[in-house]
Amino acid sequence: MTDLDNLRHLVRSKIESSIVAKLEFFIRLVFVREVELMIAEKYSEQIFRCPVHLSIGQEATAVGVCINLDTRDKVVSTHRSHAHYLAKGGSLFAMLCELMGKESGCCRGRGGSMHLFDKDKGFFGSVPIVGSSLPIAMGIAFAEKQMQTGNVTVAFVGDAAIETGQFHESLNFASTFELPLLIVIENNGYSTYSPIADRQPINRDLPSLIRGYGLNYAHGNGDKVDEVDNLTRQLLPIVRNGSPVVLSLDTYRLFEHCGPNIDDHLGYRPEAEVQSYAHRDPVVISKNLGISNGISGDFFETIELMTREFIRGILQDALDAPVGNSSLSESDVWAIS
Repeated sequence: MTDLDNLRHLVRSKIESSIVAKLEFFIRLVFVREVELMIAEKYSEQIFRCPVHLSIGQEATAVGVCINLDTRDKVVSTHRSHAHYLAKGGSLFAMLCELMGKESGCCRGRGGSMHLFDKDKGFFGSVPIVGSSLPIAMGIAFAEKQMQTGNVTVAFVGDAAIETGQFHESLNFASTFELPLLIVIENNGYSTYSPIADRQPINRDLPSLIRGYGLNYAHGNGDKVDEVDNLTRQLLPIVRNGSPVVLSLDTYRLFEHCGPNIDDHLGYRPEAEVQSYAHRDPVVISKNLGISNGISGDFFETIELMTREFIRGILQDALDAPVGNSSLSESDVWAIS
């Protein structure tokens, strides 16, 4: 049972199952959103012992892709990894303990926010170096093909990864060896504070670049979880048959690049652009779609309240977990001088 399974069971105690089934996307989006908001709220209390790159605003890309994956399929993520980890079924308790530096963490408290891992759920790590998730995922996909497992590997990368050498090397290798690899570009328009226009050629044609390596290319609205879901479902059979695909999704980051705050006062993003986010929020879009289809707004509020309560309970469990034994500090270390 995953946290999402438990949350869904809890929601069914208040809302009939037929309604809950129609709100599956919303439940998953709100779960990720409320986890991130809780981390932002509690960060100043210094219970989390590492930097955090929050996924607020980008939840639909993770949920829409991962809802289509089997447990046996693999995911490799970036420094902004919480949404991918949770959407793939990773334990929230283990994630929070990891952020707290505790032995019960998914990496025994050694890695922190940017190094999450859950082998049992097919989440094969998150890495902070821009674009570095791609060659790791490529290697996993190569192994899956060699072993003829039929599994898919997904590499999440940001738009800045396109500017790295490993992006191009990985595309070349994946195409040459026909790997079962889905590369998801989460294009939020910025690399920290730098917009794409300051980093990439204005006349660059990304679809032509991708197809030039012999890969399939698709593009979608990363704010609409149903669109991401539909695209992923269409692409996965192609990937499983050994044709790697690049899926570029336009999305938006609400909070600062790294940290628990909103940094609009810095002025690196135009005010009109920031204001437009109110119409691009994936949680709001999902809620409005449900209401337009005749579902009462009261159901959405109930789910949000129950999700917050559910998350607070797991947070308390993580706070109560033992810190760890300092005698273990030298375990899992390659060399000790």
